[in-house]
Amino acid sequence: MEIIYKPQLPETTHPIIIIGAGGIVADAHLPAYKKAGFMVHGIVNRTKARAEKLAEIFQIPNVYESIAEAVAKAPEHAVYDLTIMPEQYIEVLDQLPDGAAVLIQKPMGDNFHQAREILELCRKKKLVAAINFQLRFAPFVSAARDMIQKGLIGELYDMEVRVTIKTPWEIFPHVIVHPRLEIQYHSIHYIDMVRSFLGEPETVMAKTLKHPAKTLSSSRSTILFDYGDTMHAVINTNHDHDFGPHNQESFIKWEGTKGAIKAKMGLLMDYPHGVPDVFEYCLIEEGKVPEWKKMDLEGSWFPEAFIGTMANLMRYKEGSSDVLYTSVEDVIKTMAVVESAYLSSDKGGIKVNEQLNAE
Repeated sequence: MEIIYKPQLPETTHPIIIIGAGGIVADAHLPAYKKAGFMVHGIVNRTKARAEKLAEIFQIPNVYESIAEAVAKAPEHAVYDLTIMPEQYIEVLDQLPDGAAVLIQKPMGDNFHQAREILELCRKKKLVAAINFQLRFAPFVSAARDMIQKGLIGELYDMEVRVTIKTPWEIFPHVIVHPRLEIQYHSIHYIDMVRSFLGEPETVMAKTLKHPAKTLSSSRSTILFDYGDTMHAVINTNHDHDFGPHNQESFIKWEGTKGAIKAKMGLLMDYPHGVPDVFEYCLIEEGKVPEWKKMDLEGSWFPEAFIGTMANLMRYKEGSSDVLYTSVEDVIKTMAVVESAYLSSDKGGIKVNEQLNAE
């Protein structure tokens, strides 16, 4: 069985200028671009020494003093890679040339109001702008998508994401203090991925929760999507499972009328070191006992998925792809689901007491 899961690469060269030099750049962006053979032309960061360190490690020829200098010295067909915090997006996007191609780190703002501001600025400047929701391009997600599109598991009727892990939030000092931690900075990946398979939900029900002994704003969430009376789509996350690896879980599961797929996301278990991914599928054959089989896939979420988002932007910019999958025009819908999840969590469900007290 031939399954297509590797991203298509651009046909022409697009020099990358990276804005920001945080841990994600060193751990994912630069290793991915090196693996893909992309040319990183330059890097700029408020703390220049951090940019210089990465430039030395990854042989980046240019370290700029400012964004203005990076823009002024940008080569033809440059692609800008924003790896900064959301509150800086507007300021930086405003400095980019009109019509530029730019890949923006997720999330698309810290709330839906910011997301709309980002969208309007991208429209005003006619930026070819995408948000780096790279989970869509992880090998196990792309493989599942190809199998589903080929009809191998029949009609999809159930999609589940379950994450029960111990997340070391302390390695993300700028994120750990966020008032919208879990959904806005973690489950948002799964929300975007669910949308990429199922489209726009009619409604969303959610509850995001704190840990009684921690100061985090939230560390566990349940998000239920309403896609009608046959499609079940749910996200369950628990970042507080500090009881060893034995019962930790991290998977995406798709069930259809002819089969099922389950992908273990190894990266999240013992993060940031991770464990191997596992991709399994079961295709129903008449007269046979259901059997789960494993498929070996090359690569993982980090760093390979980061090739996919950048390659798609480059291909769209050069005209070899008709679709910019994580465009700001698409991702604004992910942000609407996120905002709806928070509103649902704040509003709460149907009060049981009202039923008991009804006359």
